[in-house]
Amino acid sequence: MKESLLQVAERADQFFMGTSNIHQAMVRLTKTLGEMKIPFAIAGAMAANAHGHRRTTEDIDILIRREDLARFKEQHLGRGWVDKFTGSKNFRDAVCNVNIDALIVGEYPGDGLSKPVAFPPPESVVEVDSEGLPYISLKTLLELKMASGMTAVHRPRDFDDVIQLIRINRLPLDTAETLNPYVADKFRELWQAAQVKEDY
Repeated sequence: MKESLLQVAERADQFFMGTSNIHQAMVRLTKTLGEMKIPFAIAGAMAANAHGHRRTTEDIDILIRREDLARFKEQHLGRGWVDKFTGSKNFRDAVCNVNIDALIVGEYPGDGLSKPVAFPPPESVVEVDSEGLPYISLKTLLELKMASGMTAVHRPRDFDDVIQLIRINRLPLDTAETLNPYVADKFRELWQAAQVKEDY
C-alpha cells in the first residue's frame, strides 16, 4: 500500500534525526563486523550524508573484501541477516528490514567494467565519525560517484551528489588536481555547475 505524505514525512524525520532503521542497521553491522575484525567502510548515500549532503536513502552501501563478506555471511546468515537471493553478494538486515549492497574491493563502479577507478581497500580510505561509524573519505566518495556516473547513464544522481558535495563543502576548483586523473575533468565540469545559483 502506498505511503501517505504524513508517513513519508515521518520517515524522513526519523532519518535526519538518526533514529531510522537505516541508522540502526549501520550500528548493528558496525558492531558485528567490528567483533569479527573485518575492515569495511560505509559508502554511497550514507557517506554523502556523513560529508554534509543531507538526503534520504533506503539502503546501505558498504565497501568490503570478497573474502571478508563470505566470512561474515558464513557466520551470520540466518542470524538476523539474509541473502537478497541465492548467490547474491548483497544481503538484508532482517531485524531492521534494510538492504545492504556490497561494493567489492577491486571491482569497478558504474558499468562494472575495468577503469582507472576501482573500489579500494576500506582501511585505506576510511574515516570514523563521532558515533564510531566508518565512512569512506570525501575524496574517495567523489571519485567513485563520478566514475559511476560517467559509465552508467542510468545513475545521474551520482553527478548531482557530487555537485551538492562541492557546494556544501565549498570545494575549490583545484580539488581536481588531487583526484584520480580519470575523473578530474568531470570534477571541473561539475564544479562549474555547482557555481550556478539555484532559484528555488
